[in-house]
Amino acid sequence: MQFASRLDNVETSAIRELFKLLGTPGIISFAGGFPDSAMFDVKGLKEAANRALDQEAGGALQYGATEGYEPLRKQLSAFMKTKGVEVDPSGLIVTTGSQQALDLLGKTMISPGDKVIVEGPTFLATIQCFRLYGAHLISAPVDANGVKTDELEKLIAEHKPKFVYLIPTFGNPSGAMLSLERRKKVLEMAVKYQTLIVEDDPYGDLYFGEAPPPSILSLSQSVPGSREFIAHCGSLSKVLSPGLRIGWMIAPAELLAKATMCKQFSDAHTSTFAQATAAQYLQSGRMPATLAHVRKVYGERAQAMGAALQRELGDAISFTQPAGGLFFWARLTGANGKLADANVLAQRAIAQLVAFVPGAPFFAENPDVATLRLSFATANVEKIEEGIARLGKAL
Repeated sequence: MQFASRLDNVETSAIRELFKLLGTPGIISFAGGFPDSAMFDVKGLKEAANRALDQEAGGALQYGATEGYEPLRKQLSAFMKTKGVEVDPSGLIVTTGSQQALDLLGKTMISPGDKVIVEGPTFLATIQCFRLYGAHLISAPVDANGVKTDELEKLIAEHKPKFVYLIPTFGNPSGAMLSLERRKKVLEMAVKYQTLIVEDDPYGDLYFGEAPPPSILSLSQSVPGSREFIAHCGSLSKVLSPGLRIGWMIAPAELLAKATMCKQFSDAHTSTFAQATAAQYLQSGRMPATLAHVRKVYGERAQAMGAALQRELGDAISFTQPAGGLFFWARLTGANGKLADANVLAQRAIAQLVAFVPGAPFFAENPDVATLRLSFATANVEKIEEGIARLGKAL
């Protein structure tokens, strides 16, 4: 078969390929980016689904508006208000997960050859998605405080990108949290260079102690003119349930209109039943307790993983303890003759019945083969300690 030439620039996800190796009995996996299914509020979701059917079965089971189910848009508007963002329900569209929001951005914004700046490292699916539409991806370096804004500004000035894509709060895979100072600089750059900033925020509610700085979208009210250069992608997948496939995008009206048009071509609308269930759940007031619970559990697991990495791998690995999210981003140092290639370590680790994701695929350019991503979300403290002990043996 002669496939579309756009497929020449993309590959199957390295993470998905790794999952094929995870069927071995007894393996402990830190590879996935999933929330723990034990954290799902099944009782609350069941009650929400029943209320959706009892109160408005026709609306929940019928075709709906491409922009989204109006009761859910209202609830998402209220949810964003708790996070310092004033947005009218008409100022957002509901997407099939925030992944679709990224795809819609690709469809509406990227022409073949257009330059797009992403973090190095960044979300693997974003690299694949934007490349599918022909983007020339440019990496901006990241440290523990997020993207290095001085370097980012140089890249914006040089390349004049179509847009800049950031995961400023507990990024995947970096786990980094963009500092308040840098968030403000990003907004100032958006205005100075008239450049769209895409803020992907699926993890911002998963903090373990002090709340992170306000979102870039929230802070835009303090930088005159910046709001019109911000597209914000949100999701219920990591905090409520990925199976609902509920995400949303807040963006300037012109961009939302184009995205809505493109969404009509792909799925007509996000599942109305899922949207009605999510609307009922948000209205029920159960979300704050759910968030408090997942923050506590994931925070304990993150602490356990950090302590185990220090204990079992010592100076052979370097990392910053994450303050939220689902991931550790680490780098092999090669100290004392230990391995410095995460791809080799991944193969050895599988033999020890433990799995993680090598970091190289998360770079759009200049991959660092010494890096790796570990997720603490789906393993309890005992499994984490055992799995990191096995990783130490593989090293």
